[in-house]
Amino acid sequence: MLDIHQILAKLPHRYPFLMVDRVLEIESGKRILALKNVSVNEPYFMGHFPRRPVMPGVMQLEAMAQAAALLSFESTGMELDDDSVYYFAGIDGARFKRPVEPGDQLMLDVSLDRVKVGIYKFTGKASVAGELAAEAQLTCTMRKIR
Repeated sequence: MLDIHQILAKLPHRYPFLMVDRVLEIESGKRILALKNVSVNEPYFMGHFPRRPVMPGVMQLEAMAQAAALLSFESTGMELDDDSVYYFAGIDGARFKRPVEPGDQLMLDVSLDRVKVGIYKFTGKASVAGELAAEAQLTCTMRKIR
């Protein structure tokens, strides 16, 4: 539904911190299914861990948050400008169920639970080949920086 060029137009993140490669499904106000191709060339694999590379859990959470941001923008019609940043405001109930390794395709399934006064609450799940890798409740907000 969104290719990398459309994602780059919506998110301010760039390599090595862009964590969404493609959006496969998006249902405005409800849900997004996005994809992160996990490559051995990711810079964190050099030190996490040298003999058995594993994608850090915090990076999996960041991938879910970036998918959540794309869902927020689609749902509200808003776009970031140079004066705004979309921030994490909280992470609850984060659980990591299996390692994510180079060569995996991380599927990011994020649902919008509610929006109230500019605070967005999401349920995020990341899976590999149908097997749950990580899950969390995410809270995000957009703020002016200037």
